[in-house]
Amino acid sequence: MEKTDLQLIEECTYSTNYQKNGRDSFNILVKRHVNSVYLFIFKLIGNKEDAEDITQETFIKVWQKLSKFDMNKNFKTWLFSIAKNTAIDKLRKKRSINFTSLDTDETEVLDGGSNFESNLADTEPLPDEIFAKKESTDALLKALAQLSDNQKLIIHLHITEDLTYEEISEIIGSPMNTVKGQFRRSILKLKNILEA
Repeated sequence: MEKTDLQLIEECTYSTNYQKNGRDSFNILVKRHVNSVYLFIFKLIGNKEDAEDITQETFIKVWQKLSKFDMNKNFKTWLFSIAKNTAIDKLRKKRSINFTSLDTDETEVLDGGSNFESNLADTEPLPDEIFAKKESTDALLKALAQLSDNQKLIIHLHITEDLTYEEISEIIGSPMNTVKGQFRRSILKLKNILEA
């Protein structure tokens, strides 16, 4: 049975000076969350190399601060907060903020593009299905481009990362009702654009 994040954190923090068991448990945490953190950071900054560096820095900070993690909190929320703050620090150092849109191919992950779908049996769509899907994807990407960076980020965290409004609120530092409102307005705006 797969261990939960909290069980792995306990093994990390209760292992004497982060001995081998602690490192093994931390490696499992990293493998479990590295792609999500990378995609989140990439969406914030829009640069693949910087996103890789910031992802690595994020997990170094998590390793250093893990003993201070409040076990009553959600680990993923805490992790994404560290990732966001690390990205902001990096952007401040560069003095140039370049947010990206959600039109990035999310299959470009750290492991060279392999993802869950690429490991499935051949399910190649028919040519007419490919064309219809491409038209739908293009329309959605054009609609997403009309949203603010903050709206795109909230949609990504809620839909792709399956985080609650409260968790998103903690990550981006906005009140929960503001996050809810922005999400609803964003979805309504997307719907109106796509139906036009």
